[in-house]
Amino acid sequence: MATDMSPNSYARRYRPWSNLWSIGAAIIAILVLLPILSVVWFAFTPTENIWPHLMATTLPRYVSNSVILMLSVGALTAIIGTVTAWLVVVYEFPGRRWIQWALLLPLAVPAYVGAYALVDLLEYAGPVQTTLRTFMGWESAADYAFPKVRSRGAAIVVLSMALYPYVYILARAAFKEQPEAGYDVARALGSGALARFLRVGLPLARPAIAAGVAVVMMETVNDFGTVDYFAVQTLTTGIFSVWLQAGNLGGAAQISSIILVMIVMLVTLEKFSRRQSRFFGMSRGGKPVQRSAISFGKGIGAFALCFIPVLLGFILPVTVLSGHAMDAQNWMAPGLLRALWHTLTVAGIAAVLTVLGGVFMVYAVRLSGKRLPALLMPVTAIGYAAPGAVLGLGILVPLAALDNRIADGFLALTGVDPGLIMTGTAGAIIFAYTVRFFAIAQGTADAAFGRVAPHLTMAARSLGRSAGGTLQAVHLPLMRASLGSALLLVFVDCVKELPATLLLRPFNYETLATRVHAKAALENITDAAPPALMISLVGIAAVALLAHANR
Repeated sequence: MATDMSPNSYARRYRPWSNLWSIGAAIIAILVLLPILSVVWFAFTPTENIWPHLMATTLPRYVSNSVILMLSVGALTAIIGTVTAWLVVVYEFPGRRWIQWALLLPLAVPAYVGAYALVDLLEYAGPVQTTLRTFMGWESAADYAFPKVRSRGAAIVVLSMALYPYVYILARAAFKEQPEAGYDVARALGSGALARFLRVGLPLARPAIAAGVAVVMMETVNDFGTVDYFAVQTLTTGIFSVWLQAGNLGGAAQISSIILVMIVMLVTLEKFSRRQSRFFGMSRGGKPVQRSAISFGKGIGAFALCFIPVLLGFILPVTVLSGHAMDAQNWMAPGLLRALWHTLTVAGIAAVLTVLGGVFMVYAVRLSGKRLPALLMPVTAIGYAAPGAVLGLGILVPLAALDNRIADGFLALTGVDPGLIMTGTAGAIIFAYTVRFFAIAQGTADAAFGRVAPHLTMAARSLGRSAGGTLQAVHLPLMRASLGSALLLVFVDCVKELPATLLLRPFNYETLATRVHAKAALENITDAAPPALMISLVGIAAVALLAHANR
């Protein structure tokens, strides 16, 4: 007698539990999408329509600067990430073993921290220009020409040095997975090293590189600290200006909607550009790419090319900030330890909730077989594409209204004012982090579930395990490494997140990121150095753990 052992058959046999999992997945999806929907609603229902004024004044500048930054940073990170990944995968040269992991270190340093360090190093009173004036005998800035430090070009360089690891990680993995057979054929046809890279390696790695560049461009739009410090007016800075300075919620929402449209266009364009491309792997027994030995001189050149982004993206900013933080008194500044505690607790809670939510949603969709959760799951990834400032806008106003209603109702019933439960605490920040980085947890969980053999699930269910029991006993132990990596990634991103934290933090509530921004805005790099180094240390620890897990 034939027996239907497919996962969907379990959903039919355990319909009540299946419905509960489906309802839970739908609730999570709605919570993730609510901030985006709120922004769209505010944009179409403004109390005061300043759209014509924005179009005639600042909006063209916001859009042009944002587009130039996205394209420039995307192109520069594509070159850096792809070339360095190719070198460490294909060639054997001195220092390759440690430089392949050192190339990840700029992930530990937020772009705005790199901006503060660069300005401190290159400004008129900084060590570089001071040394030049001393040796050359120049007395003032009028005696020599020096590139403008706070400029759009400097912002492009800083953002590129901080974000290229997103391309490097994916490109490196793609090159490592390519079979040696393709390169053997190219060699047999007389192709040199450059031709093999352009005709074989690069085309096969294109999907991974494109995905990395798309993430970089989304992070570029999200950035606030760097562009604000360099006085580059972008759409993100425009949200802060229109909402916080001009007090116009509708105008800020309309600017936010432009960002959302740009992100959707970016993702759609990337997929459309490769709609007719097909990428197939070779046989499962194919030999991976073998590293080639190169001459000592070329090896030194390869090492130098890989070392430059590490120098600019990690060593330089950490060295500059360490010099300012040498005084022990800086580490005893009032509020620093409290900001550290706030950062660790909020980021930790958000990371745990995000990963749990991602696991629950993916498992519920796979278990239930329902159409609605399956349709909603890919849409929830838009939270990662939405900048923190957009999410802050979409969260703060609805939550504040809900908080006030709850407080008024509780006061009427009990005579006690509970205060603002979400917006008066760190709850709104945690919610924003969860929405912002939900795609990381969901994507990791989906890939991890896909690697679990279906017969293990069926065996557990046939032995009487419930859906939750199967998840706990079978899936979670097998997915521990993947979920641990997702937890680390979300935690580090939460620690570095600035725009959403600035908008949603309660009064007199600081994290390390907001403290660094506040001190740097006052040109007080000395007091900004300790919290900036703390952020970097957290990132370094996470990068080290990820590198160890992916050896």
